Amino acid sequence: MSRTLRYVLIGIGVLIVLLIVVPFFIPVNQFKPTIEEKASAALGRKVQLGNLSLSLWRGALTAQDLSIGDDPKFSPTPFLTAKSISVGVEIMPLVFSKQLNVTDITIDEPQVMLLKNANGAWNYSTIGASTSAPAEAKPAAVTTTPASSSSTPDISVKKLELKDGKIVVGATTSQQRTTYDHVNVKASDFSMNSKFPISVSADLPGGGSLKLDGNVGPLDKTDSTLTPLDAKLHVTSLNLATTGILDPSLGLGGMADVDTTVSSADGFAQTNGTVKLSKALFVQGGSPAGVPLDVDYSTKYDLRKNSGVVNPSTIKIGSAAAHLHGTYASQAETTTVDLKVSGDGMPAKDLEAFLPAIGVNLPKGASLTAGTLSTNLNIKGPTNKLVTDGTIGLYSAKLSGFDLGSKMSAVSALTGLKTGKDLDVEKLTTSVHMAPNGLRAENFIAVVPSVGNLTGAGTLDAKNNLDFKMAATLTGGAIGAMGSAGGGVGSLVGALGGSEGSGCKGGTTIPFQIQGTASDPKFVPDVGGVAANMLKSQLGCAGGSLANVGKAGSQNPADAINSLSGMFGKKKKP
Repeated sequence: MSRTLRYVLIGIGVLIVLLIVVPFFIPVNQFKPTIEEKASAALGRKVQLGNLSLSLWRGALTAQDLSIGDDPKFSPTPFLTAKSISVGVEIMPLVFSKQLNVTDITIDEPQVMLLKNANGAWNYSTIGASTSAPAEAKPAAVTTTPASSSSTPDISVKKLELKDGKIVVGATTSQQRTTYDHVNVKASDFSMNSKFPISVSADLPGGGSLKLDGNVGPLDKTDSTLTPLDAKLHVTSLNLATTGILDPSLGLGGMADVDTTVSSADGFAQTNGTVKLSKALFVQGGSPAGVPLDVDYSTKYDLRKNSGVVNPSTIKIGSAAAHLHGTYASQAETTTVDLKVSGDGMPAKDLEAFLPAIGVNLPKGASLTAGTLSTNLNIKGPTNKLVTDGTIGLYSAKLSGFDLGSKMSAVSALTGLKTGKDLDVEKLTTSVHMAPNGLRAENFIAVVPSVGNLTGAGTLDAKNNLDFKMAATLTGGAIGAMGSAGGGVGSLVGALGGSEGSGCKGGTTIPFQIQGTASDPKFVPDVGGVAANMLKSQLGCAGGSLANVGKAGSQNPADAINSLSGMFGKKKKP
């Protein structure tokens, strides 16, 4: 081995020994009060560090524990804790001048607690606020930039990173918490007083992920929630149940993919983007939608008032499009909305696969193969307990694979009614009230050419059970079918409708109930109670059978009802 090479190896060995040994002779813990004081002043929160160690090899000071206090108005527990924090420093000034120049900060496995109070304010809003900051620290060699609008000192580093962290979100009024895991934050040229680029990624509760890239700053030192932000946000598979947006205790849910831009300035945040909602389920007892719902939306949110507006936006299901606008507000852990949805001439067949999400399942084997749907709805309330009121109309529709005549066997027995294997619906309109526990329909009117007019009201509950009180007013071809229904029926029809030209107009009304489930409805005769009044009214119409009561060969209205009951399979009264 040459003498030169030997000297080189000896030199390298000495350098390695120095890198290992020298840190033990540098009292790095003397910098801990300075770092804690400077960070506390900058953040307006008490910052505590564990024992410091120095690695000349990596050029970093490391503390084994980190704690940043919370605003005492929110919680006595720390706002942030971390397994360790590593502070990159310039070695030569540190060794020879005992001057601390920070180049980067890395926080390992931080856990952050985000809390919102009853007024909608967040606990991080006072971070950096000069009013809550401790007295200004003594000057230190950490790279700083004086703030022009506040006495709060600035910390400026080339690189700030939070690795494999956890964010817990909740409200001061509730013990319920939502956890976001594997949170990673990277910021370069970080400064409290200027704009800097930032990247955030995290795993969502119940699966899914989010990623945000953009620019943030300078920090608003009166309320950090007002800090300017320009970013793009991408969210994949956001679970609406596990995040609390919908109530999981009712079995509601859905998965959302979000692509949006966020721009925040002067106390207002604007978003523009798209949401794709899959497997939506809004009503207890329903089933997940078979097709996605897409929303092209725009919002403007007042960060001071915690309320915003949904600008005119578009909802699409297949080629069916509806319009959306309204308002929303956030208080504590609840977001409340007041939205208007309207749509005209939407293809019914495109909407069919989404109907189970609102608890509506077509009868087994049936499908909407034609028609258009129009709607005008108002959606209000907390997002986890939405209530919808409005009107729905179906026009020129065909329900293929559904023989209404066979389902209404009681009416068929009376009239000989036959509708065929497909059902044509000229018009169907109703007012609806939809809540997480079911659906109520009122002012239900359906014009079915092969039958007549169907009217009534009823409910569809959380177990998908139907309870409708209905009346069928037979007109046109349906009445014509009566001629072949048999002699006994003819006398009954005569009692119902009176003699020809008697003045009893509008057809024959038959009351019935719809029970069972939406996928397997049961049409049950109803000749008692309220529904019977419709039949009695028909019997007593002007010029009808009541005018013939007491005449030879005439039939009493009560006898007509008894006869009808017998045809429905019930025993006649003695």
